[in-house]
Amino acid sequence: GEHWTLQLKGSGLTPYSRTADGLAVLRSSIREFLCSEAMYYLGIPTTRALSIITTGEQVVRDMFYDGHPKKEAGAVVCRLAQSFIRFGNFQLMADRNGIPLLKQLVDFTIKNDFPHIEQLRTASNEKEIYLQWFNEVCTRTCSMIMHWMRVGFVHGVMNTDNMSITGLTIDYGPYGWLEGFEPDWTPNTTDATHHRYAFAKQPQIAQWNLLQLANAILPLVDEVVPFEKILQNTSTLFDFKWHEMMLKKIGIVNYDQILHKNKEHEDLLQQLIQVLCCREIDMTLFFRQLAEVNLATADFSTQQDTDKAIDILSDSFYKSSPLNKKQFIIFQNWLKLYQIKIKQEPQTHQQKKQQMNQTNPLYVLRNYLAQQAIEKAEKGDYAEINTLLNLLKNPYEAQPGMERYQQKRPEWARHKAGCSMLSCSS
Repeated sequence: GEHWTLQLKGSGLTPYSRTADGLAVLRSSIREFLCSEAMYYLGIPTTRALSIITTGEQVVRDMFYDGHPKKEAGAVVCRLAQSFIRFGNFQLMADRNGIPLLKQLVDFTIKNDFPHIEQLRTASNEKEIYLQWFNEVCTRTCSMIMHWMRVGFVHGVMNTDNMSITGLTIDYGPYGWLEGFEPDWTPNTTDATHHRYAFAKQPQIAQWNLLQLANAILPLVDEVVPFEKILQNTSTLFDFKWHEMMLKKIGIVNYDQILHKNKEHEDLLQQLIQVLCCREIDMTLFFRQLAEVNLATADFSTQQDTDKAIDILSDSFYKSSPLNKKQFIIFQNWLKLYQIKIKQEPQTHQQKKQQMNQTNPLYVLRNYLAQQAIEKAEKGDYAEINTLLNLLKNPYEAQPGMERYQQKRPEWARHKAGCSMLSCSS
């Protein structure tokens, strides 16, 4: 059978509380509830949300930590996962010089959450077991991060305390989805200066966190070289999986690890990033619209066929003005190269479209959609929460009557609190 851990987030002080009150507000609770379920149905490893209730009490919170606290409705989310153990738990043990306690925690984690590794344990291979476990933590973390990058999810607070040892997305605070494609974007206002946890930096930060975990459990193995090898292999894995994921997003599935990072693939992806950055382009809609472009007969050396493709893609543009000459050339050059690579693939246009649409969601929990649901709920209307919850259970298929949920971020939401500016406030 399976074991599950349930937590009541926002229920108040517990014996494990630090200095805060342990309470949560409706605003942050709705965000956690909706996002954890949205991520699950996107196929992303995540904690789940079982329920959300209001407490009937008021909780004082300073949303942006700027000296403007106010009372908000209190709420509790029941979240569940097979484990809530984080990287930070192991750091805590190591920091307190408690090697026996550290060993106890590692052994407990392997036995309960990695039983297939525990089965390999003998009286003489303890160090090998610990290294195999660490290697799997690295692999699971890589898989989780690549899913984030695939859908444009930005966690916002990737400290080691928010990194699950089982590779789950955990702790939904100031998260957000990329709307306009901006690699350096972070939804977290407290990270606005340094952008440490920005979208494009998430793979790098995850690997830094894995290094901290390695440092914490090093006393159990007492050999640096094996950890260095695992971390180096993990770096290679991150790089390969990013290329594999990005190529799959544009319909290229015939990607051989032996030919990893060949020049054609590198050029194709580098030029794709140039396309996405040359003007404000909605990431989610761009890849859905790209699936509509039929590359079989187009001649992108002509302006006419290039214009047709750009017209299809323009549904993802935030500005309706035509491309300037430089932007047109960027699109045209990429479309030419893309067409060459697609023609090397065995699949038909319809097969490619189906595969791309199974990789690139049509519906994500856009920041402004969550905020609209929150504002209605704060007035006692919970219907929008249920609508979003049902919609996001099928994020890859167009749903009749739900067209308004597949639109670009409206201009009114560009700088609105809760839509583009968020914080760790619970």
